[in-house]
Amino acid sequence: MKINLPIKLDNNETHQNFQAHEMILGVKVNPTSYQETVQSVIVWAEASQSRSVCATSVHGLMIAYDNPAFRTVLNAADLITPDGMPLVWTLRLNGHKNQTRVYGPTLMEKILPKAAEKEIPVGLLGSTPRVIEKLQKKFLHKYPHIKIAYALSPPFRAFSIEENENMVQEIIRSGARILFVGLGCPKQELWMHVNKGKINAVMVGVGAAFDFIAGEKQQAPDWMQNKGLEWFYRLLKEPKRLWSRYFSIVPRFLFLMSREFLKSKFHF
Repeated sequence: MKINLPIKLDNNETHQNFQAHEMILGVKVNPTSYQETVQSVIVWAEASQSRSVCATSVHGLMIAYDNPAFRTVLNAADLITPDGMPLVWTLRLNGHKNQTRVYGPTLMEKILPKAAEKEIPVGLLGSTPRVIEKLQKKFLHKYPHIKIAYALSPPFRAFSIEENENMVQEIIRSGARILFVGLGCPKQELWMHVNKGKINAVMVGVGAAFDFIAGEKQQAPDWMQNKGLEWFYRLLKEPKRLWSRYFSIVPRFLFLMSREFLKSKFHF
């Protein structure tokens, strides 16, 4: 997969991860929890800091494994949470016995009530106009004191430099301090990376969370999520779109992680 970035990346770039991390196939993944992640987001938002948080699954990790430029993008994030159970199991094998999943949609729903309580303005960027409208109505009903300062469904194509600059300026003017970015992987991670430092907000990449929370797409039952079978459920729901992704990614991830584990275990 070729990824073109509108900026030059320095391979010696200093990465700022503010919690402990483990390297999984060259990517820094933080052994964190919902509570710790929400706390970090709120503290950064109250200080009007420009930060990026990525809820990363095997899909994102494998894109990073194959593409050094995207690996640099992920490793420059301030926080990378284990969005999928395979990453949770890997962290547990690395000694983080109590590690749990920090899943994008759930993380978003845990941040919102805290933002409402602290009167921190939030923004929504991604999905379709229909979904954005449904989300705003749902959030205002559920959290009456929430301030949704910005909401936009951008074009699905690549943004021009002018379009991006206009979005950035609108977000700045809105006063949003937490921006949920649902553009899908790797587009959302690239967008956050390019715009970090321009927007004084915590940008949280949440993937398909907008569609799930709005009820446009069904989430896998909890038991399937806990068993690491969410990918299978989503494959059944969207076979044409997802079959090539999963049948190329999942076996390779298992092979690569098995090899890494054996190397660390037997030192060969």
